[in-house]
Amino acid sequence: MGILIDVETLAGRLDAGERTVLLDVRWALGDPHGHQHYLDGHLPGAVFVSLDTELAGHGEPSEGRHPLPAEADFAAAMRRWGLDPGDTVVAYDDAGNAAAARLWWLLGHAGWADVRLLDGGLRAWRAAGHALESGEVLPIPGTAGPHFGHRETADIDGTAGWPSHGVLLDARAGERYRGEVEPMDPEAGHIPGALSAPTMANLAPDQRFLPAAKLRERFAALGITGGTDVAVYCGSGVTAAHQIAALEIAGVRAALFPGSWSAWSNTPGRPVAVGEHAAGGRPEGGDRVDA
Repeated sequence: MGILIDVETLAGRLDAGERTVLLDVRWALGDPHGHQHYLDGHLPGAVFVSLDTELAGHGEPSEGRHPLPAEADFAAAMRRWGLDPGDTVVAYDDAGNAAAARLWWLLGHAGWADVRLLDGGLRAWRAAGHALESGEVLPIPGTAGPHFGHRETADIDGTAGWPSHGVLLDARAGERYRGEVEPMDPEAGHIPGALSAPTMANLAPDQRFLPAAKLRERFAALGITGGTDVAVYCGSGVTAAHQIAALEIAGVRAALFPGSWSAWSNTPGRPVAVGEHAAGGRPEGGDRVDA
């Protein structure tokens, strides 16, 4: 199945009554009011998804700020969202799918056959003149359950060794990669050998993903083609999923290091690099503080 769905295709599905589960992942670092934003206005029929409580577990600092949820907990969340086997799922947020991509990745990890990201998210829906509704949507509980293992992950040791045989991408903003700032985690810098590839550079100004050809150009400049072994991390494993979506649009599969920099920097003895480590030039900058 495709990764993206555009606004008009989604609107056509809804108008035709085609079974479509809409999931709203309104979340951003520094803004604890995602649920209230959802209540104020969301796509008709959309169910709110809590990134902190449903798309992440909670463990030791060495596991990172957003470790993957336990399979049983994710199964309970899926049932709460009303998912039944065979459903088409469309996830979105109001930040270029930076948060919704975590849900897209997790459902793929769980073996879900048809899950899409609404290209452009809530912004594109509004711009097309489509209606929003307010209030909570409480669906009839579903019957679906996950079976984790359908997407590749890398643990901390595998990530440390990844640059020896492939490309390790750091999806955070450039200034965090270079170690100039670190607003969330105990150390500033990046995993030695990682290349800077800020997530937001995957998007056009309207928050839609760049065309596949443009994304292929972007990743080729970092030494990545269809046969390259790629792993991705960010601050806590959230926006790295967005990078993986962009890579898949470009025809490249990639592994996720779920603990990401928050796990690495909380693990004693792990080396930290600062400054630049680029393939073919300076790493790209960024003005977003990524999770």
